[in-house]
Amino acid sequence: MTTIKLAICSIFVGFFVLGVKALAYWMTGSVALLSDALESTVNVATAFAALIAIQVAAKPADANHPYGHNKAEFFSAVLEGVMIIVAALLILREAYRGFMEPVGLDAPIEGLLVNLGATVINGVWAWVLISRGRKRQSPALVADGKHLVTDVLTSVGVAVGVLLAVATGWWILDPALAVLVAVNILWSGSKIIKESLSGLMDEAVSEKTLSSIREIIAAEADGAMEAHDLRTRHAGSVIFIDFHLIVPGETTVFRAHEICDRIENGLRDALADARITIHVEPEHKSKQSGIIVLD
Repeated sequence: MTTIKLAICSIFVGFFVLGVKALAYWMTGSVALLSDALESTVNVATAFAALIAIQVAAKPADANHPYGHNKAEFFSAVLEGVMIIVAALLILREAYRGFMEPVGLDAPIEGLLVNLGATVINGVWAWVLISRGRKRQSPALVADGKHLVTDVLTSVGVAVGVLLAVATGWWILDPALAVLVAVNILWSGSKIIKESLSGLMDEAVSEKTLSSIREIIAAEADGAMEAHDLRTRHAGSVIFIDFHLIVPGETTVFRAHEICDRIENGLRDALADARITIHVEPEHKSKQSGIIVLD
């Protein structure tokens, strides 16, 4: 299934889960279940945002955007984080009302069973989005999946609260658990925003990926002397790599080009969407620090 198809499916799944959770609230009158349904409205909105971002990011580079449109996915992920925080604030508002006027619940067990069905669907779909999103290096899909994970945690917390309220008769537990869930959602939303802003700020690739890049350059640069000033950044599924390559002074342009081709092919075999820029320099440009020593 393509990234865009996954995003479209998220919209349909979001609408279905929202309907099921709204039914659970209608059956019980639970503030906690209402808060759970409120968060699902954000799922639908963020699914639309993810779809738009993925469609924009898929556009090829053009004259006005020579490096492509990949960063659009990070904007979507930031928006999702913001909307998660808004949902948490709405939940806190409903919880406050529940504290002021605690009431008993109607058909709590039946409502919980209905809500459980929605939770299972969300859990399975969250796993699909995160696993496929990471495989396709799609920040928008991963953020959408992580958002659904917070929704699953919300539903679990809500279920515990409702069961405790039914068992003890302490109906104030219903809004109390909603508050705890809202705090957890606030933390999750802020984390998604932080991760997405790192991508917008041209953060370097992970240490593991950087180490792999260095190893590939060292292995494929036979005929060169050293590489230095290695820089990386990522934008969605695309990784940008640039560095300086030192070759002996007598190396021909043809030979230097062959070395660069070999390095680029090795990097693209490991990182399919890598965009590589190599600046070839003569040996007197050699540096004493921060270099990749070549065999």
